[in-house]
Amino acid sequence: MTELSTNGVVAYSVEAGIAWVKYNRPDKRNAQSPTLNRDMMEVLDALEFRDDVGVLVLTGEGEAFCAGMDLKEYFRETEAQGLGASRQAQREAYGWWRRLRWYQKPTLAMVNGWCFGGAYGPLFACDLAFAADDAQFGLSEINWGILPGGGATKVATELMPFRKAMYHAMMGENIDGKTAAEWGLVNESLPLAQLKDRVTEVANVLLKKNPVALKATKDAVRRVGIMSYDDAEDYLIRAQEAANSFDNDGRKEGIKQFIDEKSYKPGLGAYDKDRVEA
Repeated sequence: MTELSTNGVVAYSVEAGIAWVKYNRPDKRNAQSPTLNRDMMEVLDALEFRDDVGVLVLTGEGEAFCAGMDLKEYFRETEAQGLGASRQAQREAYGWWRRLRWYQKPTLAMVNGWCFGGAYGPLFACDLAFAADDAQFGLSEINWGILPGGGATKVATELMPFRKAMYHAMMGENIDGKTAAEWGLVNESLPLAQLKDRVTEVANVLLKKNPVALKATKDAVRRVGIMSYDDAEDYLIRAQEAANSFDNDGRKEGIKQFIDEKSYKPGLGAYDKDRVEA
């Protein structure tokens, strides 16, 4: 059953452990407005610790993933109310992107269509990303006289090689899903008709993994990139110790199933975590 956020601009449903969260402004190509940003935080809050949610997928209703910021509502109307209103709108947008970046559950972006500018924030916030071959990605800000703000420039330089990021930001040209995969914006690109099946397949693999280990891994990959090797080494030791304190039984069960029972091979699949939870 599909539910709607308070203002109806975000739709979501939970099916077999997967929360499908959709931008729901198809008439605006799912552009992000202050209202949508507030509603998205509400939905993330509602889903994060639900027992029947193991993975979250972010996508868009209609032909777009998200066309970036709503130029009329987010910029013109907000700026007309003064600096305070602009700062609040920024906090609300950046706030749910940040929340998604450090979300408790694994997150996947399913880019079904247009993905522009401000959409790069939540795109990067998701742990994995998959796109339709003919999806369109773009940093079009330069074409209307501003720089790619809202973290979009940072996202480009985090995910793409320097020359690709510079070209992407300066030229204002669109790239399709295949090119986005080649440049590193997404993990994979495939025909639109196959996109949901592939995302579901990946989500189902993640559902079989230890959730404490997944959260620790998500955080570690994001954290260590800016650390020296020695700092990262120390952080990862502490992170593993912290994870053990949350779920030492799960770790021991995985080792037991491998060493004693020989019921799985770590390089070929995951241990049966349900035996610990049962």
